[in-house]
Amino acid sequence: MEVINDMDKKVEIEYPCEWKYKVIGEEKAKIEEAVKSVMGGRPHACTFSKTSNKGNYHSYELKTLVHNEDDRTEIFHQLKKHDDLKMVL
Repeated sequence: MEVINDMDKKVEIEYPCEWKYKVIGEEKAKIEEAVKSVMGGRPHACTFSKTSNKGNYHSYELKTLVHNEDDRTEIFHQLKKHDDLKMVL
C-alpha cells in the first residue's frame, strides 16, 4: 500500500497575488506602527482581528500584493524581526 503525504508537496502559488499575514503584539498602536515601518510606501491593508481572552495580545490581518516568493518571504522576515511584533503567521 502506497501512502501519499501531501505535506511533502510544495504548494504552487501564482504570483503576483494578494497575501495575508497575521501579526500579533501587545499594544495596538505599536503593532500598527510596526506594520507601517516594514511596509513603507507599499500598498497594504492592516485590519484589527481580535484581542486575546486576557487582553494581553492583539492580532491584525495584514494584506498586500506580493510579486514572487522572495518578496513574500522578505516581508515575513522583516515583520518577524520587528521588536514590537510578538508573532507573525
